[in-house]
Amino acid sequence: MSPVILKTIKIRKRYLVALVLLVFLSFYLTGVQSDRAERQAVEAMSQALASRVIVVDPGHGGVEPGVVGKSGVQEKEITLAVSKLLADNLARAGAMVLMTRETDGDLSDPATAGLTAKKREDLERRVAVANDNRADLYISVHVNSFPDASRSGARVYYQPGAIQGGKAGRHIQSEISQVLKNTGRQPAEVDYYITRNTSMAAVVVEAGYISNEAEEKLLLDPIYQSKLAWAIYAGAVKYFAVENPPVQDPPGNEKVIQTFKEQEKQILKEP
Repeated sequence: MSPVILKTIKIRKRYLVALVLLVFLSFYLTGVQSDRAERQAVEAMSQALASRVIVVDPGHGGVEPGVVGKSGVQEKEITLAVSKLLADNLARAGAMVLMTRETDGDLSDPATAGLTAKKREDLERRVAVANDNRADLYISVHVNSFPDASRSGARVYYQPGAIQGGKAGRHIQSEISQVLKNTGRQPAEVDYYITRNTSMAAVVVEAGYISNEAEEKLLLDPIYQSKLAWAIYAGAVKYFAVENPPVQDPPGNEKVIQTFKEQEKQILKEP
């Protein structure tokens, strides 16, 4: 092969590499612009959250760790981290956010004996936070686990037959799929104590499978946690903006505001 032909091939290879890089760059920039446009659209609709009462429930806590990953991380740690980020997004948009817990603890009395009794009391009081304040939406954050370590993907659950719960679940699931881009799961009906006993739209967000090594690492990543929290927030925004569920008009509204203001400094604390 002559030097001229070799030189031509090398030049063509350079052009090919440059073309491939340009294509990848184009896709990347398109994705960035699309994400930016989506965030702007969500922020434009976020006024729908103004004065809405939303309960954010970080699953487990205290003596109840939830599921445990191979790294030793406990579900209750992940759920609290994601829930705090979610509460921050919601509060900044004008919602009155009530968190069922802000520390590593539960809602049962210290004097209550037995794990089963404590867990029952804890669940009852989480539900009471929402029902007593007539919340407009209840979001419980959890982490999943399964014997088959290949299973992955965040999924949203709601009570069978719950119309508003189903609407909220579909909006949140859609945003999770769009933002995280690593799950094609669909929302599903499930009969849980919390979704069965709350009187408003209620969803349980299983943030992913801690039993999946790759997903466990993602769930521990602060950036991924922020994206997950944003996705749940965006779904909540679209639920209120698109579906416009009736306002619960909480009795003793002053009590709700007082509770919110007590938590507000923690929820909206500066980074």
